[in-house]
Amino acid sequence: MKNRLHVALFIPCLSEHLFPESALSMVKVLRHIGAEIEYVDGQTCCGQPAFNSGYHQQVIPLAERFIELFHAKQYVVAPSGSCVAMVRKFYFDLDVRQQLHQARAELARKTFEFTEFLVDVAGIEDVRGSFPHRVTYHDSCHLRRELGIAEQPRQLIRSISGIDFIEMAQPDLCCGFGGTFSYKYKELSIAMVERKCRNIEESGAEFCIGADSSCLMNIEGYLRKHHKKARTMHIADLLATSIENGKKNLIR
Repeated sequence: MKNRLHVALFIPCLSEHLFPESALSMVKVLRHIGAEIEYVDGQTCCGQPAFNSGYHQQVIPLAERFIELFHAKQYVVAPSGSCVAMVRKFYFDLDVRQQLHQARAELARKTFEFTEFLVDVAGIEDVRGSFPHRVTYHDSCHLRRELGIAEQPRQLIRSISGIDFIEMAQPDLCCGFGGTFSYKYKELSIAMVERKCRNIEESGAEFCIGADSSCLMNIEGYLRKHHKKARTMHIADLLATSIENGKKNLIR
């Protein structure tokens, strides 16, 4: 990178409370590429869970706070396609204060999902990592359908030395989570994740890589409950682990 990138970390609720290791892995990778990192104190939920459940009016104070905290940053990066889609797309469906309209637009232009930032902004083609395992990749719905991000994570995966990347059948099929959908429509959700896990198992992959912890939580739960061999891994964890492996290989 010619110019140092200043990244404000947008840490989603699920990452903070259930999967902090993936957020820390994102930090490790960003530091590895030379980015300057800032954690914004006072950040709260972006409002996506409530928004998806229909509470649009109640989400407005959360959105306004988020806009005020982040709009002046150079780049805002999160390890979650769904949360980035909320800020970049669905904030425009909210009736926020008129004074924040310009700031909302500025924030949307500078908010990125982690793999998108690495490839499209930082220009990273190879993290010089190593991971000698067979993996497949799950396309989460908001990441692919709302943000159009599909090739960036695959490009990063393919760049890792020793990795055996194989596409599962229908990788962009929903895993059935969808937040409250998974318990409002339990039977349908279970059928969807069963189909997803069958495709993962049939690929022969040891790990299913994804860019949203929510999807991976749902998939991992089914895999473990039904004693399947494959395990899930967030792409931030994959990249951070591969970088560490690459360093060890250099020492040898």
